[in-house]
Amino acid sequence: MLRTAFCAVARRGPHKAPPGAPHLRRRLGPISAFASSVDSRITRFCVEKTDLKDYALPNASWCPDMLSLYHEYLEKTKTENWVKLPSFKSNRDHIQGLKLPIGFESPLSSAQGEYRIHTRGIQMEGQGYEYVIFLQPSKKKSVCLFQPGPFLEGAPGCAHGGSLAAMMDETFSKTAYLLGEGLFTLSFNIRFKNLAPLGSLIMLNVDIEKIEDQKMYLSCIAQSRDQQTVYAKSSGVFLQLQLEEE
Repeated sequence: MLRTAFCAVARRGPHKAPPGAPHLRRRLGPISAFASSVDSRITRFCVEKTDLKDYALPNASWCPDMLSLYHEYLEKTKTENWVKLPSFKSNRDHIQGLKLPIGFESPLSSAQGEYRIHTRGIQMEGQGYEYVIFLQPSKKKSVCLFQPGPFLEGAPGCAHGGSLAAMMDETFSKTAYLLGEGLFTLSFNIRFKNLAPLGSLIMLNVDIEKIEDQKMYLSCIAQSRDQQTVYAKSSGVFLQLQLEEE
């Protein structure tokens, strides 16, 4: 129902949306989409002082490849305009002021338990999704370092395809949101190439291909560190929405 509401608004266009519906941006081109608002979104997203736990920090479960590449990209934040993104347990801690369709309301209340995004649902270190995302705004791309744990098994000893798809979609959504307010997945396609070993490092390289008619088109290649093995390729389309507060 949620996605249907957004798609209906997208078909109507920004000037015909009913009162209370999500506010769509005017038609955007590649240049206008990448504006100064990107800096403000990144600043709000990457809060400097917080009591929240950042799950995108090294822990004892990280394999040597994961750890060394993390430090390699951390160095790039000083010289190549990369940004290390924090990862809290809920998007409520990252994204505020989102305009949802009129009448939309979750049947769950905050009193019924804490919220967690899917990729942070397994709390034991090393057992589920271990990952960190680095963003390079100037090049409109990102990279996710992903280490699947034993609770994500599909074929014996291998990561379940759904876990890789979930990780790609999570990287897509954070990239799309920070670089263009694209927040909701309209479509997602994936082609699997090879089995991905549990406990190994998987690099997800994401690029924004184009921005057209209030939609962002992204692509991703999941591969080994040496780029000799491609695990999967995917593409996604995200709907651009504005937040109530800039």
